[in-house]
Amino acid sequence: MTVVTPRGPRCAKGLLLSSIRSKDPVIFLEPKILYRSAVEEVPDADYEIPLGKAEIMQTGQDVTVVGWGAQLRTLQAACDLAAKDGISCELIDLRTILPWDSGCIINSVKKTGKLVVSHEAPITCGFGAEIVATLSAECFFHLEAPIQESRR
Repeated sequence: MTVVTPRGPRCAKGLLLSSIRSKDPVIFLEPKILYRSAVEEVPDADYEIPLGKAEIMQTGQDVTVVGWGAQLRTLQAACDLAAKDGISCELIDLRTILPWDSGCIINSVKKTGKLVVSHEAPITCGFGAEIVATLSAECFFHLEAPIQESRR
């Protein structure tokens, strides 16, 4: 089974086409806020976004910032503010939370040494806890600071 969460209309189209064509069952989560606030150009052409593959939206050196869905708009704004203070953020959109691209995040954290996970869920039983647990185990000796989990 696959679970996807697009961050906007362009991502939604590519993930939806991949989901429809997938041989496995897919749960497609659409944050309601995207219907009202997300405005972007969507190509007419047929395209797919690979399921299970995260996207590095912005490269950085100081901290890895991970999120999915509508939360990415908030995280992009936070990364922009951090840049004004000289903090270089690597922003990653998971896009698919099951399966999730742990390798992408592990490689990023090994580079930056820090991780912030932000999501719209409780800490207990929230998907962010899965990311934190995995990265704590896989990147323990690369972490320069405790992983921060943020929720809105």
